[in-house]
Amino acid sequence: MKILALEKDVPGASARDNSALLQDEARAVWELMQSGIIGDIHFRDDRSQAVILLEAGSAGQAREVLAQLPLVRAGLIEFEVIGLRAYPGFARLFKA
Repeated sequence: MKILALEKDVPGASARDNSALLQDEARAVWELMQSGIIGDIHFRDDRSQAVILLEAGSAGQAREVLAQLPLVRAGLIEFEVIGLRAYPGFARLFKA
């Protein structure tokens, strides 16, 4: 199942320097990409927040995976997790 994950700031999270976690975060994301769980990761053009496309068995499984990221574990970010399904509209083109 394809999952869209949108990074969100955690309300009330400290604005402390998180640079010490950024290398660990990059390593964790790289490992998830190498394992095929994360297919794409981008940043929004209008703000510094990640947009991730994952492949997981369910939205719940994707939440569990994302919960292991260092910045999430530190309580600095969280993700809105959205399950996706294939666009059904093309079927209209081939109705008899």
